[in-house]
Amino acid sequence: MTDEHDTNGGEDADDTDGAPVMEAYRYPDGSITYPGHPYGPGGQEPTETVDLSEYTAEVVTWTTSTATPPGVREPNTIAIVEFDVEGEPVRAIGQVASETIDIGDDVRPVYCEELRDPEAGIREPASQEWDGFRFEPIE
Repeated sequence: MTDEHDTNGGEDADDTDGAPVMEAYRYPDGSITYPGHPYGPGGQEPTETVDLSEYTAEVVTWTTSTATPPGVREPNTIAIVEFDVEGEPVRAIGQVASETIDIGDDVRPVYCEELRDPEAGIREPASQEWDGFRFEPIE
């Protein structure tokens, strides 16, 4: 894998202006995975990255958790969404930024500095990253 794919776990990668990107990997067969993996469905290494935060997605399904882990908001709505990246479907799962969501809604990824409270968990706050992306309905 080349250096262009060597990131800190994908979601916290930055584009050239320092803005966080929702990084997916494209493979030689055209498939795209999120999060990126060292080897794609065909067993080959990725050829490039795709910033999913530049795309909108459609809600495939969703659920609301009322018994969340320490530090995660309660209730916590989570959705599986599907991006269409140049005809290639890419699915992702994540928190929803609003209180209401429906199957078929169009959403966009929005960056969030803390998806959960780092002080509420059992891990040392510095031991992992707490940021990522939520999905916000497009009105």
